[in-house]
Amino acid sequence: MSVPVPLSRASVWRLLTGRLGWSLQRPERRAVERDDSEIACWVAHKWPRIKKGQ
Repeated sequence: MSVPVPLSRASVWRLLTGRLGWSLQRPERRAVERDDSEIACWVAHKWPRIKKGQ
């Protein structure tokens, strides 16, 4: 039976990046599926009706 070894955050980070080759990944600022023309259409036609409560 093995005994768990406590690791600091820095140690875990070194293991993940150095030995396993992981890298820090950050999300893109915009969704890939974003359709600006569809958004403009929604804002121009549907949002005013929703805002008025009709």
